[in-house]
Amino acid sequence: MEMISVQTMMHILNELDLPDTSIALANDERFIYYRPSKEVDLHIRPGDQVSDRTVTHAALTKKERITAHKDSAEFGVPYYGMSMPIMHDDTIHGCVTIIRPSHQQFTEMASLAIRTADRWQMIPFEDVVFIEAQSRKTIVHGRGIEGVHKLNITQLSTQLPASFMRCHRSYVVNVKQIAEIHPDSHSTFTLIMKNGVRVPVSQSYAKYFRAQLYF
Repeated sequence: MEMISVQTMMHILNELDLPDTSIALANDERFIYYRPSKEVDLHIRPGDQVSDRTVTHAALTKKERITAHKDSAEFGVPYYGMSMPIMHDDTIHGCVTIIRPSHQQFTEMASLAIRTADRWQMIPFEDVVFIEAQSRKTIVHGRGIEGVHKLNITQLSTQLPASFMRCHRSYVVNVKQIAEIHPDSHSTFTLIMKNGVRVPVSQSYAKYFRAQLYF
C-alpha cells in the first residue's frame, strides 16, 4: 500500500473508540501497524511476517472477509478475529484485522466456579448479575450468591459469553441482567441491575457500550 493510504488508514483506525478491540494492518505479507487494546494483546510488531495460522493470512489468501476464533498456539492467547482484505482492480493490497477477546473457553460450560466462605459453588451464567474487581479480587455477584473467581477481571472477561460486557475497568455486566440505564454527567451512564445494584459505565467505555446496545 502507498504511504498516504497507510497514514489515512491509521488515522481512521485510531479514531475508532473500541476499548476491547485490537487492530492490525498488514500489506500482502507483513504487519505494518498494530494497536493493542486493554482486553487482548497479541504483541504484534510492525514488520512481523503474517503467519499462515492467522485470520489475516486467510483473508489475504482467499481475498474475502474471514472471521474465526483462534486458539493460543500462534500468539500465546486465544482471540476472535475478523479480517477484511483491501482490494483494488482485483489485486489485494493488504488487510485490516479486528481482534477481540475470545469467548470460547467458558462458552461450552453452563456455569462458573466461585469460592464462597467455605466451599466452591457453581453459578449458572444466567444467574450472574455483574462481576467486580475489588482489592485485587474478582467478585462474582449473582442472584442470591456471591463469591470469588480465580482469574482476574481482565482474564475472565475475555472468556465469557457475548452477553457479558466490560463497562468499566472494575466492572463487567451481564447485559441480560440490566433493568435500566440512567444518563450521568460527562456522557457516562449508570446501570440499574435487576437486583437493584447500581453499576457505573465509565467514559472510556460509554461510546462502545451505546453502540453495542443501540441506544
